[in-house]
Amino acid sequence: MSVFPGSAPVFALVLLLGGLLVAEARQSRTGIWLTKPLAAGAYLWLAIDAGALHTGYGQAVFAALVLCWWGDVLLIPRDRPGIFRAGVLAFLAGHVAYAAAFVVRGIDPLFLACALFAMAGPAWLVHRWLAGRVPGSLRGAVRAYITVISVMFALAVATHGRAEAWPIVAGAGLFWLSDLCVARDRFVQRGFANRLVGLPLYFAAQVHLALSVSG
Repeated sequence: MSVFPGSAPVFALVLLLGGLLVAEARQSRTGIWLTKPLAAGAYLWLAIDAGALHTGYGQAVFAALVLCWWGDVLLIPRDRPGIFRAGVLAFLAGHVAYAAAFVVRGIDPLFLACALFAMAGPAWLVHRWLAGRVPGSLRGAVRAYITVISVMFALAVATHGRAEAWPIVAGAGLFWLSDLCVARDRFVQRGFANRLVGLPLYFAAQVHLALSVSG
């Protein structure tokens, strides 16, 4: 455990994220392969530094982070639909693990019902936005992904209802927004702007969720 828990991995993540954004801007595949797995590894380091392995909730969050690390790596090749599908499934499993973690932490049923109702509209809008743009081989996975991440966010809100947990709510919300950038880049209009916005949102989400294990 460091003197200032989380300071070293967060510093490393920020530096690596900067390098990743430069590599993305230059379309350097080598740079992306060098920086993205390490940047993702920094949020695993952060979770361990925050004590993730010492509680049931922390262990579930750490499992989700590991699955997301695999998703990060598998999404690097952009011209391999099969590998991209595996990356989507890794993130899907990661969101399921996050949902399980929030249940382990404890949820408020009323908050959950309200959050599920509130998320139905945005989830439907995203589905309509992507309709006709997603290849047939990926439609089932994308529908499942939209459903699972929306339920995951609702559970994050519900765990806040049980006991104050703003980092969890913020992390889940940032994750939801970052995935919109991934979807836009993959299925609507590719461009560096998607990654310039989406990558900081994504890593900020993982930092919030990793740090939530110390609460």
